Amino acid sequence: MVDRVTLHILDGDSTRRAQLARLAFAAGHHAEIYANAEELLAHAPSGGLVLAQDEPVGEGIPRLISVMMQAGHWLPVIAIAEPPQTAAVVRAIKAGALDYLAMPTQIGPLNEAVARASREAEAYRAQRARAAEARQRIARLSLREREVLDRLAEGQSNKAIARELDISPRTVEIHRMKMMGKLGARHAAEAVRLRIEATGLDDVAA
Repeated sequence: MVDRVTLHILDGDSTRRAQLARLAFAAGHHAEIYANAEELLAHAPSGGLVLAQDEPVGEGIPRLISVMMQAGHWLPVIAIAEPPQTAAVVRAIKAGALDYLAMPTQIGPLNEAVARASREAEAYRAQRARAAEARQRIARLSLREREVLDRLAEGQSNKAIARELDISPRTVEIHRMKMMGKLGARHAAEAVRLRIEATGLDDVAA
């Protein structure tokens, strides 16, 4: 038995939208329909999965996810096309789509995709939450403290950082201590982990 999920169906073709909505209801889910990304964001749903037609193929899904990110509103996306093209699938997955399907016509494949995307979405949300928290901490750093953190993440020693920034190793140590305090990091590895997690948010939004 698949958990009931709200499926936000985004498709510019009214016939396909209706077909997908009927299938969603038959599979035990709730369906909301939208003609385009702007209509979806105007309603700003807080939960569920987006089932979106990749139109134009290879461009529609990356654009949708980019628009959602810019609006500060993310929902897990399952892309649809008939038939899926390898290059389009790769672009959609790189952009952040959790799955890419041929136009579903049967309950079984739809529910399998929904269940899989729901599981992955939880991990994705947790990753984004960690990244957002890390970014907030790093935003407290001064420019010099951030420069020290960046080079620390590259594995540079205090002496190497001092040479590159043209400051003394003692000054590097002072900036490093202040940086660690602002980040709430107990050791260098924890500070580096926070930087990696914060950068991960950029990767997700790219």
